[in-house]
Amino acid sequence: MAFFIFRDMDKKYILSFDQGTSSSRVVLFDRYQQQLGMEQLEFSQYYPMDGWVEHNAEEIWTSQIKVAKQLIGKLDINPLAIAAIGIANQRETTVVWDRETGRPIHNAIVWQDRRTAPLCDSIRNNPIASHIKKVTGLVIDSYFSATKLNWILENIPGARQMADNGRLAFGTIDTWLLWKLTGGKVHATDVSNASRTMLFNLYSMDWDRDILNYFNIPESILPQVKPSNSYFGETLPSLFNGYSIPITGMLGDQQAALFGQRCLEPGELKNTYGTGCFMLMNIGENITHSDDGLLTTVAWQIDDKPVYALEGSVFIAGASVKWLRDGLGLIKTAEETEKLARSVEDSMGLYLVPAFSGLGAPYWDMYARGVLIGITQATTAAHITRATLESIAYQTRDIVELMSNASGIVIKKIKADGGASANEFLMQFQSDILDIPVYRPAITEATALGAAMMAGLGVGFYDKTDLKSDLPGRKVFMPKMQDDLRSKLYGNWKKAVQKSLGWAREN
Repeated sequence: MAFFIFRDMDKKYILSFDQGTSSSRVVLFDRYQQQLGMEQLEFSQYYPMDGWVEHNAEEIWTSQIKVAKQLIGKLDINPLAIAAIGIANQRETTVVWDRETGRPIHNAIVWQDRRTAPLCDSIRNNPIASHIKKVTGLVIDSYFSATKLNWILENIPGARQMADNGRLAFGTIDTWLLWKLTGGKVHATDVSNASRTMLFNLYSMDWDRDILNYFNIPESILPQVKPSNSYFGETLPSLFNGYSIPITGMLGDQQAALFGQRCLEPGELKNTYGTGCFMLMNIGENITHSDDGLLTTVAWQIDDKPVYALEGSVFIAGASVKWLRDGLGLIKTAEETEKLARSVEDSMGLYLVPAFSGLGAPYWDMYARGVLIGITQATTAAHITRATLESIAYQTRDIVELMSNASGIVIKKIKADGGASANEFLMQFQSDILDIPVYRPAITEATALGAAMMAGLGVGFYDKTDLKSDLPGRKVFMPKMQDDLRSKLYGNWKKAVQKSLGWAREN
């Protein structure tokens, strides 16, 4: 751990990298955790086969560094004034690159990708399955990095030999960005990202040798695992006008949002409305397992104390709005959806189950596929748009009920963040269908704030007392829906889900 002393901290800043599934963004925060500016850039999505989703890792890097430089220039900030960089990232997405050339040997395989579903099926009847579930806290699913890494090693020509010779490096997106920022000097990750690979042992807090042996993954390919507020390295001077900036915080994006939303006590939870929808509940320093489809994961580790979380995962949330725009051409911008949804009284019996990449909790069905049911000649683009937004809220209720049952805690409110939380129709409908308040902070970029706070702790720019104050300017959405209507709508949602389950296996 490196320690830094800053004088005149009011003139220093934290730069937060928030590398997501559909875009790279960067946010600058001041000493008082105020957001001073943000830049964002979408990048390409690749779908080479049904159920396959890939990214170009080099494009992720170039888009991320581009928006960082744009923001610094736009705000006229001297890089010397940046105390540290924090990184939050899309999790589970798998990159493998050549240590000698620094180039990926294949496109990044995205967390949404389903190509390894048959391999996961074969594992479930193997004795290793119970070991994986126990020590990793995860269900066996193609969502996680282990089977993606195995696929690359087995299917990319020359990959296996290069790995055995110690020439390849594996990482999730945080590790890839860290490698690029440090010019290949640092190959590391933090515990929150490591816990999403299905290779990490929650009890030993290290890579699990039995799982590595089963997947035939050499340990030399793996990054070093560090606490979330570690000194991870410094940027190449050439990236920021000759200055090296310390990188002192890394978190998976959902854990970063939990941290940014100040869910610091057991029982506190947040829901991030992004490409997917991810609900995490802080469960403290003791590992708790769920038998109902929830995941147990590392929330973060500050110095020597790991904190754990229960997680419910919805694969497709904001991505369904992107589908309305790019796939169907019904809208030009995501912002249009709120007005369009409000233009009709209801969805007129229309339900969308956006199982474009299978379904996560509580179903964990890799073979589920999307369903749009209830179409009539009176169905309009407004009804489809409204049903799409409502599907995000229905999926969230699935997770809330599961999490309440698993934890024994009555959930009385949800803290919301992420891009789609800006949609007030969605937030109100979410409160209505849950029958509990939804709290949305003025800063909806809780993921970026969480990474900034962790990085600030890493250099002494923030201290733990800075975490205790609530985020300012929150808005509360209170339920208004009648009980009988709520029950009817949610009951019909559950019927629609049943139509989607197992579709790809059966057809």
